[in-house]
Amino acid sequence: MKNLKTIVLSNQEISPGYFRMKILAPGYSEASHPGQFVMFRVQRSLLPLLRRPFGIFRVGFMPADCDNMPAKEFIEIIYKVVGDGTGIMQGLHYGDPVELLGPLGTGFDCGVAAEEKILVGGGIGLVPLYSLAEKLVETSRVRLLMGGRTRDDIITVTEFERLGVETYVSTEDGSLGEAGLVTQVLERKLDQYPLATVFACGPMPMIEAVQEICLQHQVPLQVSLEGLMACGVGACLSCVVKGEGHTESDPRYLCTCTSGPVFAAEKLDWSKPEVKTINSGGCK
Repeated sequence: MKNLKTIVLSNQEISPGYFRMKILAPGYSEASHPGQFVMFRVQRSLLPLLRRPFGIFRVGFMPADCDNMPAKEFIEIIYKVVGDGTGIMQGLHYGDPVELLGPLGTGFDCGVAAEEKILVGGGIGLVPLYSLAEKLVETSRVRLLMGGRTRDDIITVTEFERLGVETYVSTEDGSLGEAGLVTQVLERKLDQYPLATVFACGPMPMIEAVQEICLQHQVPLQVSLEGLMACGVGACLSCVVKGEGHTESDPRYLCTCTSGPVFAAEKLDWSKPEVKTINSGGCK
């Protein structure tokens, strides 16, 4: 983990209200793990005062500006404009100064090689699943179930397909792919592939439904939770969730930022997860 003062390399709208930002980030290719996140701040602006958490979509390299110069290492984040902070972010351009703290958090356990892997993502929850898919396709068959309210919420389909991921799309209004909920597709796929491992990220109602389905099918599940954070390092306790065995007399709270954002489903108390969530920048 390090605090990096850096610049924006690009910032493009990829779907109405969704932006993909590339940020110069030397050292991240070696340091980051699928499922981790960064705390982001705009350097030139006092507001927003606190950093914002964003899942890492991709890590990569750009060609050097000239001969005998190193390649530019970068990370990409994807965010949805939902408030003042992301409203400021959408106006950033090449060269604008920003600040990153990261990589942070506990990422995904990729599991056993050659196992069937099913990824379930809802809207901006697709963000951390891309770097996971990059890793999983090296050893496993990977299927991605993408869900959203409308076609505007279905992002980065082409990027996943280029990895060789078998992709299924569903929208609640039927404007793209199958009409209905992504969890309906998951139930069918688990009937076909009962030995699969499932990885999920998205809105909490979707996560809870995925957990129930995986419990019924007795398949392992890892979830990446979206949470409100002020620090990203476990100091503010604003992102706690209830852990396995939690009771009022024996409270077992877990910080999403340090114990997660990725959790094995059995490590959480699903009776009342009560994670405070936002829907702007992926899983935190």
